[in-house]
Amino acid sequence: MSARLGSVHRYPVKSARGERLDEASVEPWGLAGDRRWMVVDPDGLALTAREVHPLLLLHPEITAAGLRVQAPGAEPLDVAVPDPDRQVPVRLWRSELTAAHAVEADAWLGEVLGRPARLVHLDDPTRRPVSAEYAAPDDRVSFADGYPLLVTTTASLAALNDVVLELSEGAHEPLPMTRFRPNVVVDGVPAWAEDDWRRVRIGGVDFRAVKGCARCVITTLDPGTAEGGKEPIASLARIRRWDGATWFGTNLVPDLPDGRPVTIREGDAVEVLEAVEPGAGPIRPVR
Repeated sequence: MSARLGSVHRYPVKSARGERLDEASVEPWGLAGDRRWMVVDPDGLALTAREVHPLLLLHPEITAAGLRVQAPGAEPLDVAVPDPDRQVPVRLWRSELTAAHAVEADAWLGEVLGRPARLVHLDDPTRRPVSAEYAAPDDRVSFADGYPLLVTTTASLAALNDVVLELSEGAHEPLPMTRFRPNVVVDGVPAWAEDDWRRVRIGGVDFRAVKGCARCVITTLDPGTAEGGKEPIASLARIRRWDGATWFGTNLVPDLPDGRPVTIREGDAVEVLEAVEPGAGPIRPVR
């Protein structure tokens, strides 16, 4: 079986529910519409599902005017793309930048999340550089954790689920890929092959593989209920532990020579352009 793009996913609001797409436009900072919105506290600090689990239950959809967000037990919220002149300071990990404040969402978010919150929109993704440790000085990213895209593979998930079932003696349900929030999922390659990639072509786009993805508590939350458990971290710690972290998936940076978006589609061919010898594990920080 040749390597193919098995599925494409975007997440309009950081930490909220994602959507599967037949095709997506790849921009220099990620898929079009991916994580351009984010929930912050009144001081501008990013709120994520690591601490605010109900974020996982928000169901955002991109509309012609901006965004529609649904949540259990609440009326849908329709938000227009805010005026880009309405900038407020925000902070996401080590990134400090500004984003446009969608004021009309504040009260609704406060009700559904049970805490004061604001919705902001990244009108200009060129404001946020990618970590210089792993990427080029002119690389940019939206409100994703650190890099424009995340790739995972169906074979790696199957291998992980084998361990999950073994540890639970068959009692645990197989984990869905939605636990890991990838942008692109590749079929037709061996388990953990993505560890070794350094350059890969998906459809008509070349990507640099710049860093493995260390996994956090969000993966232990059921995307449908936001309830927590021990998996997949327990099983990853058994088979995928390096440098005190557990790893699943690889971060990608697109190389678009003229900066123009290029569309990728489910079923596109995937070609590994450059790889290292297997066995070293994911690309990790140099210590």
